Amino acid sequence: MARSSASTTTSAPEASKPQKTIRLNGKGGDATDVPQHGSSDLQRDPIEVKYRDFFWTYTEEPHRTRRLAIIKAHPEVTKLCGPEPLTKYVVLGVVATQILCAYILRDTPFFSAPFWLLAYVVGATANQNMFLAIHEISHNLAFRSPTANRLFAIVANLPIGIPYSASFRPYHLTHHKSLGVDGLDTDLPTALEAIFLDSILGKAFFCTFQILFYAVRPMCVYSVPFTWVTGVNVVVQVAFDVVILKTIGVQGILYFILSSFLAGSLHPLAGHFIAEHYVYETVTPAQANPDNRMPVPETYSYYGPLNFLTYNVGLHNEHHDFPAVPWTRLPKLNRIAREFYDDLPYHRSWTYVIWRFIFDKNVGIRCRVKRKEGGRLVGQKAAWKESEIEA
Repeated sequence: MARSSASTTTSAPEASKPQKTIRLNGKGGDATDVPQHGSSDLQRDPIEVKYRDFFWTYTEEPHRTRRLAIIKAHPEVTKLCGPEPLTKYVVLGVVATQILCAYILRDTPFFSAPFWLLAYVVGATANQNMFLAIHEISHNLAFRSPTANRLFAIVANLPIGIPYSASFRPYHLTHHKSLGVDGLDTDLPTALEAIFLDSILGKAFFCTFQILFYAVRPMCVYSVPFTWVTGVNVVVQVAFDVVILKTIGVQGILYFILSSFLAGSLHPLAGHFIAEHYVYETVTPAQANPDNRMPVPETYSYYGPLNFLTYNVGLHNEHHDFPAVPWTRLPKLNRIAREFYDDLPYHRSWTYVIWRFIFDKNVGIRCRVKRKEGGRLVGQKAAWKESEIEA
C-alpha cells in the first residue's frame, strides 16, 4: 500500500462502475460544475451554495454493494450475524465501575485535579464505552429479543446521566439506511456548522464540544416519535439519578455528566466520531472529475488497540457493510473478506485524526460525502421490518 498521509493509509484509487461525484463551491470547483440529474440541477440551500464545500454524489452509498459482493464471494460471512452474549456482561461491569468511581469521589471537590483526572482517564473511557454499547445494542446485538435490547440499552445509559438511548436508535439506524443523505443523516454537519466552524479555532471548538453537537444536531434536523421506550428511558434515568443524589450526593451526578462530556471532547477515544466518515484523503483532479469514475472514500476504518475499549467500532467499513455482525466477530469478517478491505483507506491513530482535523487546512467540517436523494427514515411512520433494518 502507498502511504497517502501521516494518519491515513490507502492504495491508489481504482476505477469502478460509473460514479458521479464532484466537489462544489470550494478551491477546486464551483456551482457551475454540478452534473445534470434528469432534467434539473441538484437543488441546494443558498447558504450552502455560498459557503459550503462538500463532496456530492448521485450514487448510492457503497456498503450495500460491497455487502452483496462479499456475500457472493464468501457466503459463510452470514453465519457471523447475531447477538454476542459477552456484551451484557461488559456493560454491567462498566456500569458498576462508574458507580464505584462516583462513590470514591463523593467527598472530592469538583474543581480539583483528582476529580478531573479520574473523570478523564476512567470516567470518559467508561462512558465512551457505554455510548458504543448503546450503539451496539441499537442493532439488536446483545439479545435476540428486540424488546430486551431496547430495555438493556437503558441500563447502559445509566452512568451517562442523561436519557438518550431510546432516541439514539432511530437516528442511528437512519444514518445507516441514509448514509450521507442531506436532511436524513444527522451525522452530517449543518449549514451553520460549516459556516462558523471551518477554521482552526472553529474546528478546535467543535472537537472540544462535539458531544453537544451530536446531542443537539439531530433534533434540529428532524424529530423522532416519543414512544413507550422513550418514556421508560426517561423514568429509569431520572430514578437512577435521584438514587445517586440521595446515596452518593451531587458529586456522583457531576462525575457522570463530566465523564460524558469528556468522552466526547478532546479525548483519544472521541477521535472515532470524526474518523468514521470525514474525508481525509487528498481528492485529486482526476477524482473530482465524475467522468473518471473514481469515487471519494466516505467511510474509514481504524485497526489499532483502542478498539479494545470501544467494541471494535474502528472496524467501521466492516460495521456498515454488515451491521448485524457483533463487535467480537468484526475482525473475523475482515479476515474472511480481506480482499475487499485491504485497499480501502484507514486511520492509524484516532488522536492524530483529531490533530489533523483541527490543524490541517485540507480537512474540516465540509469534508463529507453528501447525497441529496435516497435513504429512508427509521422509526417514523414507515413500516420497517426488523430484518430489513438489520440488513
